[in-house]
Amino acid sequence: MLEFSEGAPCWVDAMFTDVEGAKTFYGDVLGWTFGEASSEYGNYTQAYSDGKAVAAVVPPMPGVDAPSQWCLYFASPDAAATAGKITSAGGEVLMGPMQVGTFGTMLIAKEPSGAVFGVWQPGDHKGFEKMGEAGSYAWAEVFTREPEKPDAFLPQVFPYGAQQMDAGDDPETANMDFKVFSVGGGGNPVLGRMKMDDDFPADLPPYIQIYFGVPNCDEAVEKTKKHGGKLHFGPMDSPFGRFAAVTDPQGAAFAVIDMSTTVGEMPSFG
Repeated sequence: MLEFSEGAPCWVDAMFTDVEGAKTFYGDVLGWTFGEASSEYGNYTQAYSDGKAVAAVVPPMPGVDAPSQWCLYFASPDAAATAGKITSAGGEVLMGPMQVGTFGTMLIAKEPSGAVFGVWQPGDHKGFEKMGEAGSYAWAEVFTREPEKPDAFLPQVFPYGAQQMDAGDDPETANMDFKVFSVGGGGNPVLGRMKMDDDFPADLPPYIQIYFGVPNCDEAVEKTKKHGGKLHFGPMDSPFGRFAAVTDPQGAAFAVIDMSTTVGEMPSFG
């Protein structure tokens, strides 16, 4: 059983108008299988990789016309206390805290620059049963045009330390503003923060990009396109793995990364 420190990503889910279509897509692209829909909880359906829970898909609640998007949940020992910290740090609680049977307590919130995230206080459902491997959650980054806002907000809500990446002399990274947040005295990186530059569409709001591990990035991209999804960036080699940013056929954005294929030296963080 995986243990999650306060502030560590512990779960992801997404809302889809066409849940069966989502199951077909992610079943092929990420190799997921799916459990039975829980009618008691809005047909919430868990996804599995090698028989281990890695995510969930759910249809929209009646009357909700929200775009399909992935939501990342951070672990909390006390969701109500975390809600108070979110509000006092300038964020907004959009929903909850709400108890979900014996599974746990959840809330949905927005950090001050506008990226939406979730908080999960575990009960019977602890979170990911597998992560950091192909077929499961690998990493996440906050993309924002106002990095000073999440930079100030996140350490007030979660026990984070932060390190800024040294952009170095490489022209490709010289203007990159990237920060990593860690728990446990900086020894466990849990979240990145990237400043959106002019290469991003002007109407694209701040968001959290979730990376899922795959055995082959290029194959995952081809499968995405075969199903009607879109490639937005990459595939690109990096010291962390070969990755690409895509959207599924229903418009939910995510990234795929082959962590076994690394190129270049790891950047330094100060």
